[in-house]
Formats: sequence, structure tokens, C-alpha cells
Amino acid sequence: MKNEIEEQYGFMNKVNELNRGKDLKYSIFTFGCQLNENDSEKICGMLEEMGYSKEDDANKADVVVFNTCCVRENAEDKLFGKIGEMKRQKEQKDTIIAIGGCMMQEKHIVEKLHSSYPYVDIIFGTHTLHKLPEDIYKILEERKRIDDVIDIDGEVYEGLPIKRDDNIKASVTIMYGCNNFCSYCIVPYVRGRERSRTPIDILNEVRDLAKQGYKEITLLGQNVNSYNGGENYKFSNLLYDVNKIEGIERIRFVSPHPKDFTDDVIEAVEKCDKVCKTIHLPLQSGSSKVLKSMNRKYTKEQFIALAEKMKERIQDVVFSTDIIVGFPGETEEDFEDTLDVVKKVNFEQVYMFIYSRRVGTPGDKMENQIPEEIKHKRFDRLKALVESGIGENNKKYVGTIQKVLVEGESKNNPNMLTGRTDSNKVVIFEGTKDLIHSVIDLKIVSEHMWYLKGEL
Repeated sequence: MKNEIEEQYGFMNKVNELNRGKDLKYSIFTFGCQLNENDSEKICGMLEEMGYSKEDDANKADVVVFNTCCVRENAEDKLFGKIGEMKRQKEQKDTIIAIGGCMMQEKHIVEKLHSSYPYVDIIFGTHTLHKLPEDIYKILEERKRIDDVIDIDGEVYEGLPIKRDDNIKASVTIMYGCNNFCSYCIVPYVRGRERSRTPIDILNEVRDLAKQGYKEITLLGQNVNSYNGGENYKFSNLLYDVNKIEGIERIRFVSPHPKDFTDDVIEAVEKCDKVCKTIHLPLQSGSSKVLKSMNRKYTKEQFIALAEKMKERIQDVVFSTDIIVGFPGETEEDFEDTLDVVKKVNFEQVYMFIYSRRVGTPGDKMENQIPEEIKHKRFDRLKALVESGIGENNKKYVGTIQKVLVEGESKNNPNMLTGRTDSNKVVIFEGTKDLIHSVIDLKIVSEHMWYLKGEL
């Protein structure tokens, strides 16, 4: 694996030589989750090593990369629309067009690209991202279309360059793939089985980020709390070790699975002072019947009991969650169960999704699909309940002192600064720019639906 990365650095150097003296640009479009965003940071790192500089306007770019996601159906429409827009630019400027990520692991998508978009130069999958330098070199030298997709599980490659846009918060992938096979989800088919990075590689990356001045680390994985570092080194051990690294002030992690939230992980969250007490606990559905159909491996009662246990053990713990509305077979009673869990757990944030059929998943083959009209009505009811809860939850912050990581100027008001609490609430306040990138105490003076207002 080390030799493979050394070989790719060789291709980066070759492309850099070909590009020497030219002012070449790249643009990247990222669809999907934080893992995709982390992959895009590696793509950017490799492109910059090859002599390209980032350009937000794709029309001015010499290389355009699409890093795709296939979790939601509209992602396909969005991708094909963007590629269609690139045809004229390809003809006029001979821009190199590369498409990678999860969607490229789906055979029907690749076939559509071949038949309808023959001007795409490179197709690469989730397991061959590291070979982008070689693919670009071959395009420049041979001008032949490249398909670089493999169906076997990829290796864990270390040492790729990475270019992050943020200079205070960073994501660190600790594992790849998933073994759960939830019946609505395509991820195990496109990202493969679980493969964990070694503890030493993860800890070295976090130490390096701390030296660069990063304050907040988010540990990433498709199923992060099933991390396996070998020799009985589990996710809880990793939390303790990252917690010891000087310079890092906050640790978050996504996305865990309720079935793997074991007592040792709960204890680590409780005892590690840098680990945020905001836990993302994906529910998906509040109905035990639907959860079984989803292959989620827990019941409504077990989920509520887990949340209650964590509330008892972890001081000031709050929860965020994911919920899918309208999974096949969901009855009105099943949906009421979901609303019931939302009320009982009192989530701070809820990421809501209308069920979207994915080709290749068991859910797509289920006969009892829910009509779109019913899905949307249920979604609206859930949204109303969640938003009423947000207003109530925000009130408890007023009058309290919160530690806030100051991220920069407010996008809506450059005279104000913005940051986030431990519980991931956005806070705006008046302050001097020297406070940016520090963790400060703020008194919360008022609450608004999507943010809090604070004072020094």
C-alpha cells in the first residue's frame, strides 16, 4: 500500500512537470455526507500537488471533478444536469471531466454515462480515489477515456495529501465501509465492508492537525462506534487517546449506530472532557415493526432505553437524529410511533428525509411502497413537531454561560461574530476579530429559531 501511494506521488510529479509554467485551475463539486467531503479534501490535495489551483467558477477550470453520493434519488438528477452543462465547455476548452464517488460503484449509472455523456474523461470509484493522479496523467498523455472502478473492497491508504478549506475544524476518517445492510441503504454495496485505520495513523493525523492550530476534530465513519483498531482496541479507546492530545479542544463523532453504543463508549463520552455531549443517535423510525423491516437491529423500546441511560450517565447530554418518513409498509400507527419517540427523547436537531428508493437495495423491491402524497403529509407533520421542539429547547439556553468556538464573521451580518456551542447551536455576538479561532465564554441573552444571541 505504501508503494502504491509512492507511485501516485510519482504521477503527481509527472503531471506537475507537464503543467509547469501554466496557470491551471480545478473545480470540485461534492455531493453527500461528511465522508464525501473528507474524500474531496484528498482530491483537492492531489490536484494541488499536480499544479492546479482551486477555482469556484467551473467555467474557468481546466479540470472539473464531481464527487458523487447515491443515498438520495435526486442526487442522480443533480449530477446529470451538471454534467450536461459541461458539454459546451468540454468542446470549447477541452476541460478534463472526472466523476468519482459512491454513484460510480452503481453499474447502471456508469452505463448511462457511457451512453449519454461520452465526453466524460475519467470515471473512478470509492476504492480507486487514490489513483486520480495516474488517471489524469494518462488522460494528458494518451487522451483515452478511463474507467477506474473496482467491485472488491478497497484498501486503507495512508499518506495522501489533503487540502482543507477550514482552518479551525477538521474531519478525520477513522474507518471505511459498513457491515449493517439496512434495507433502505446502498452504502455497503458502494463503499464495501468495514475497514478501520490503525490507531497510530489516526492519532498522528490528529496531532498534526493540533500543531497546525485546529481546535475541533470530528471522527468520521459510516458506523463510527464499530471501529476496530485491532488487539481489542475499540472506539472507546480511541476517544480516550484523542482526548489526551494537546491543542484539540473539542471532539465530535458521526455517525454512530445505536446497536453499537455499548457501555464502554457511553463511559468514554462521560469521562472525556473534550468529547462534546451532543450525540448523534440515528433513529430512522420509531416503529419496531418498521425498524425490523429496515434491518436496524433494535426496537423502539430499546432506543428510548438507550437514550434514557445516556441521559442518566452523561451530564447535559443532548441528541440529534436522522428520521426517514414513508418507508415501505409504514402505517399511520407506525408514523405515530415515530412522533412519540421524538417527543420522549426531545432531540435538539432532527435531520428528516422522505424515503427514496435506491436500485439494488431490499427496500426498492418491497411491494408496499407509500404514495408520495402521504409521505409529504407525514413529513410536514414531523417537521412541525420538530420545529416546535426547537423553540422550547432554545429557551433553556437563555441566561446560561456557554463555551463557544468562534468560527468567524457572521455571513448575514459582518459586524457580528459567529460560533457554536458544545451542543452545536449557532451563536452570534458582538466582538473583536482577535477572538476568531478561540473558545470563549458567552452569556446567552436571547433565542431565535435557528440561532442564539450571546454577549461577552
